[in-house]
Amino acid sequence: MSDARTSILTRLRASRDAHPVTVPPSDFGVLAGMRWSPEERLDRLRTMMEAVHTEFLDATEADWPAVVRDFLRAEGVKTLLHGTPIAAALAAAWTPGAPERIAYDQPVEGFKERLFTGIDAGITTTLGGIAHTGSLILWPTPEEPRLMSLVPPVHVALLRADRLYDTFWQAMTENRWSQGMPTNALLVSGPSKTADIEQTLAYGVHGPKRLIVVVVRV
Repeated sequence: MSDARTSILTRLRASRDAHPVTVPPSDFGVLAGMRWSPEERLDRLRTMMEAVHTEFLDATEADWPAVVRDFLRAEGVKTLLHGTPIAAALAAAWTPGAPERIAYDQPVEGFKERLFTGIDAGITTTLGGIAHTGSLILWPTPEEPRLMSLVPPVHVALLRADRLYDTFWQAMTENRWSQGMPTNALLVSGPSKTADIEQTLAYGVHGPKRLIVVVVRV
C-alpha cells in the first residue's frame, strides 16, 4: 500500500473515531397507524391498479380455474404457462378449446426458445396485495420463477382476498421477511410501461402488455 493511500485511510479512520455517527431508531408509527377494513383494502387496491390499466376478474376458491379458462379463451389466448403449485387445479377445470397449458417444469436453458416466442400468457400466484400503494407482492420460487411474470405478453396473477395488507411495512413484518427472502421479490402495480423524453407513456415495451388480477374470495 502506498504512503499516500495509508495516510488518507489513517485520517479517515481518525475522523470516524473522533466523530461517531449515531443512527436514531426507525419510527414506523405512521405506517403502523394506516388501517383499512378488508373491503376498503380491496377497493383501494383495485382503484389504484385500474388507474394504471390493470384488469380485474372476480372468482371463488372453487371456480377460479374456470374463470381463468373462460377469460383466456374469450381473449383468444392460445398458450398458458403455469407452475407446479396450481397445475392440478388448472388441469381439473380445463376443457377442449381452452388454451394449451404449458408447465414450467424444466431449466430455463432448455426452455428459452419457447418461453420467448411461443407463450401468450403466464399465470402466477402472489404473496398478497398492498392497499397503501396498490401493488401485488410476487415471491418467485423455483416452481414459479420470475420469468413467468415478466416474459409472457399477458400476466394473470391470483390474489386471494384474505391476503391483503394495509402497507408494505405490515407485509414485511407479518411475513418475517427479515428471516429469509428469495433472490428477488417483486412489487407489481400494473402492466409494464415506460415514457420517452416527451413523457408519452407506452405500455408493454419491456414486459407484459396486460396484467389480469384474479381476486379469489374464500
